[in-house]
Amino acid sequence: MRDGAPKTIYRKDYQVPNFTVDEVSLHFSIHSGHTVVTSKLALRRTNATGSLLCLDGEQLEIVALKLDGRLLEASDYQYDGSQLQIDGVADQVLFEAEVRIQPEENTSLEGLYRSRTMYCTQCEAEGFRKITFYPDRPDVLAVFTVSIEADRQQCPVLLSNGNRVESTELADGRHRAVWHDPWPKPSYLFALVAGDLECVSDRFTTASGREVDLHVFVEAKDMNYCGHALDSLKRAMRWDEEVYGLEYDLDLFNIVAVDDFNMGAMENKSLNIFNTSCVLADPNITTDAGYQRIEAIVAHEYFHNYSGNRVTCRDWFQLSLKEGFTVFRDAEFSADMNARGVKRVEDVAFLRTHQFAEDAGPMAHPVRPDSFIEISNFYTLTVYEKGAEVVRMLHTLLGHETFINGAKDYFSRHDGQAATCEDFVLAMERTSGRDLAQFRRWYEQAGTPTLTVSGDYDAAAECYQLKVKQHNADTPGQRDKLPLHIPLAVGLLVEGKPLILSDDSTTRLLEVTEEEQTFEFTQVPSAPVPSLLREFSAPVRLDTTLSGDDLQQLIAGDDDDFVRWDAFQRYASEVIEGLQSGAEVPAGFLDAVSGALVLDMDTATRAHLLTLPSEEVLADRAANTGQVDVHAVHNARETLKATLAGAFSEQWQVLYDAEVPEPYQPFGEQIGARALKHLALDYLCHATAPALEQAEQLFLAASNLTDRLAGLRLLVKCAPAAQRESALAQFYSDWQHEALVVNQWFTLQATRPSADAVDSVQVLSESPLFDWRNPNKVRALIGAFASGNPVAFHREDGAGYRLLADAIIRLQKANPQIASRLCAPLTRYRRYASGIDLMRAELERIAAVSDLSQDVYEVIERTLSG
Repeated sequence: MRDGAPKTIYRKDYQVPNFTVDEVSLHFSIHSGHTVVTSKLALRRTNATGSLLCLDGEQLEIVALKLDGRLLEASDYQYDGSQLQIDGVADQVLFEAEVRIQPEENTSLEGLYRSRTMYCTQCEAEGFRKITFYPDRPDVLAVFTVSIEADRQQCPVLLSNGNRVESTELADGRHRAVWHDPWPKPSYLFALVAGDLECVSDRFTTASGREVDLHVFVEAKDMNYCGHALDSLKRAMRWDEEVYGLEYDLDLFNIVAVDDFNMGAMENKSLNIFNTSCVLADPNITTDAGYQRIEAIVAHEYFHNYSGNRVTCRDWFQLSLKEGFTVFRDAEFSADMNARGVKRVEDVAFLRTHQFAEDAGPMAHPVRPDSFIEISNFYTLTVYEKGAEVVRMLHTLLGHETFINGAKDYFSRHDGQAATCEDFVLAMERTSGRDLAQFRRWYEQAGTPTLTVSGDYDAAAECYQLKVKQHNADTPGQRDKLPLHIPLAVGLLVEGKPLILSDDSTTRLLEVTEEEQTFEFTQVPSAPVPSLLREFSAPVRLDTTLSGDDLQQLIAGDDDDFVRWDAFQRYASEVIEGLQSGAEVPAGFLDAVSGALVLDMDTATRAHLLTLPSEEVLADRAANTGQVDVHAVHNARETLKATLAGAFSEQWQVLYDAEVPEPYQPFGEQIGARALKHLALDYLCHATAPALEQAEQLFLAASNLTDRLAGLRLLVKCAPAAQRESALAQFYSDWQHEALVVNQWFTLQATRPSADAVDSVQVLSESPLFDWRNPNKVRALIGAFASGNPVAFHREDGAGYRLLADAIIRLQKANPQIASRLCAPLTRYRRYASGIDLMRAELERIAAVSDLSQDVYEVIERTLSG
């Protein structure tokens, strides 16, 4: 354990900085082995008291410091390795620094570092301080001018934010480019790329007729993989104009694909830096889901141009102000580009699987946190996904037109400023005229609320009463929580058909604001089945008394895609839980599946509907009532799958045999057709041995990665060892030259649901195919194993826990961010009866590491003390 606990930072302690920066000039002289950074900051006092200048700076070798041209002696300042302090500074001053850094040695992938053929930056949240001295906080906005100098042969491309205003040839084969960004920005949005890259270009004409040049910079080998990203970018630009009235504000937009990157992508002003996995696309290296993910992430980073860049965060506690809002925006974009119901189901499934677990664990925190030790630990699903749901609830409560007007008011009023979550809600209050005081509790209170819902029907009065109770359990540091303002969208099924409730709509929006409320529905001709939380109108858990027959009616007759899917998930979950207790599969559930197989719906919706709840979701349900028996959950789920496979083998075969149009297109009906085909084959492989031959044929004959992986995944899971290893070897032999495909190969082996998968992962981690310095490979192998293979991770001898702990210890100094994120499966150790002591022992082993990184320390300390 580290000698002293790191300092906790509290939102309540926020103060404006003593000095702000109006303009900054940066010069980078890049050489092999080191880079010299020269900065000039035009500083201005913002605080009337105190002349102490504090600038952040980590791992910087000072060459020279100046104030208004005067060279500072060592006695004129104090530098402790993380902060530079200079006392007696005038109200306005020019500060200059020359420092030396070593990007080639920077394994944290924060600040300026080298990745393969390029130098690049990642400055969010606090990476800029690893580049030069600066008030590295989001509420200091300045105009940047950046000069980059490097060897032309090694770094022919030199990029930064804004517009290139100069390009000059220098002596000794070097060259220089100067970039100027006219829009004030915080240091976390600074970006630089220098390397040997090729460019794929396009153009976009804005609504006002301006021409914008679009460029994607990649390594030469990836030139043919950029078309989908560019098309996605243009669709996002047009959508933002049409829906929000927001037009791009520069004449140039650049994207760079980087192989070594901790995040998915980064919205640096006009120079977005992307993980290669989030920008490169081709049918042979990208799945259907990958294509949709790229479209969403390209849109997300572009939408940040306003919700994050033009209006940024006052402090990092307000992170969801930009991230939650922008996740909502990209989800709405994806829904408009694809199938809205399917998109909603996918988002809810992800939220329930991952964010609900975060809310139920020791790292639970509000959408707007109250404190942190390391801000990188709060780039969480609560901030992003739950934050987006909070924004969606505002959209639901206010209506689309009023919400958009509120967003426009927010952008207009705070353009060029660092804002807060409160500013966003105030904008919604101004345009709607509504009091949202109680709604603000969504930003303040952690945890997932539970709505307990029951109904009473009075046949004589034709009246139906819906009784709703809300409760939010205690979370770390928060007890006795106040009622939230919860939008509950409700419908009623009468004799299996949706009832019109108002304005030709089958939905009525209830506003739950009290601990207990009763809502009345009149002119209901017979006892209804309630259709609850339509379109998942709030991020809550539902506790209902719906019977199997009720759920079957919802599956067969509801007109809300989410409710239909949710009803199947609930029914299947209850059946799996019954199997664990020795019960049989009820006839009513088989009837529900039989009916779902012939429902009139699109293929993508049907594929989602007929997919059994994941083991993670089942574990989350079990954890609400006790501790989880991972292996019992797995076995019961497999039993149900085998039962459905045998009972409906003919229907699954018909679905598998259905033709999918050619040529391959990663859109619409084709995606749904492939998803349904693969689901049917999955069931068949649990029923008949010949289905494995079909899986092998799908694998060998596939013309795209989606089909190829579907066949291989079933071989890896279900086939005998010799057949499995032969297929894996064939796949690697064919695709070893494509790093993104090799990552899929890692994941398939890491997630094989067998105890000996632990040994496979250990062997792969020690092979030359694996690179501990590359986050994508770490996530594909170690991360996928720990979070996606409960059977192997929870092996009874604790080998899975040891493997993960070893990886965390190995990475915690080299790349603290990645190490910290790997901790998540261990933080839930109290859930698991069989592994609780073994998991805690591994947590204590990590805690005992000397000089533990701040990122990992915070997670482990909160877990052990929670």
